[in-house]
Amino acid sequence: MSVQTNFGGHRLPPADDPKTAVAADAESAAFRGIAMSPVTASSINTATATESPEFSRPHTPSMFQAPDGLRSAPAATARHPIDLDGFSWPSIGTEERRSESAEEKAERLKKMSGAVRTLLECIGEDPDREGLLKTPDRYAKALMFFTKGYEESMNEVVNDALFDEDHEEMVIVRDIDIFSLCEHHLVPFCGKVSIGYIPNRRVLGLSKLARIAEMFSRRLQVQERLTKQIAVALDKILQPQGVAVIMEASHQCMVMRGVQKPGSKTITSFMLGRFRSDPKTREEFLSLVK
Repeated sequence: MSVQTNFGGHRLPPADDPKTAVAADAESAAFRGIAMSPVTASSINTATATESPEFSRPHTPSMFQAPDGLRSAPAATARHPIDLDGFSWPSIGTEERRSESAEEKAERLKKMSGAVRTLLECIGEDPDREGLLKTPDRYAKALMFFTKGYEESMNEVVNDALFDEDHEEMVIVRDIDIFSLCEHHLVPFCGKVSIGYIPNRRVLGLSKLARIAEMFSRRLQVQERLTKQIAVALDKILQPQGVAVIMEASHQCMVMRGVQKPGSKTITSFMLGRFRSDPKTREEFLSLVK
């Protein structure tokens, strides 16, 4: 079976042969911000690529589920750049972290704690002094919370909150607080995101817009990708007439270090559909979120 899959306006070619399948996967990976090594790209087989689900207009969040045949082949799924399990742009270790047992989780925290202790020693501190005795454990748990978005899937976030509604005017949720970690320096950036869409007779529960933003922000990120991921995910879920996302954030990597410019803000936006093609629609959105 040969399937074409649409990712936010990027339509992949049919996977009729192994070369086409690899090319499709590579294009999808590039669009989603996933780096593929030559070894990984060459190891993707035609069966995995051609059985990818087609994202048609959804009726339930189960649109993100993988075919049964692929669920029994975790190795193939893990190296496939298309999100088959609803995690949306997962890292390689996402499924492993999500499905680990209590004992494996404890072992993960112990390993992280040991790494933090080593860092404390390397900066010239004494990890055995009173104030730092429990710091490695605390920081390991804190980092797991800061990155809890890796354990969340779009299926759980949306949770059947899709409703048929005779509404085709703009819907906006503005000034949603977001907190994330810069993947370059592992220091925070935080700010606000405003999300708008024009329904195509289908709406999403309002709180889900904030939850989608939370899921993606609670990962190692760059603001440009975070903005785009929110927009593309919403477009994939609803297939609306248009989606717009604008984000303003302060990055501690350029406040606490580097150029050290307190008060500086970074603004990013990503538009799809009518927000991109119609200047008046885009202008209306920008005026409403000011």
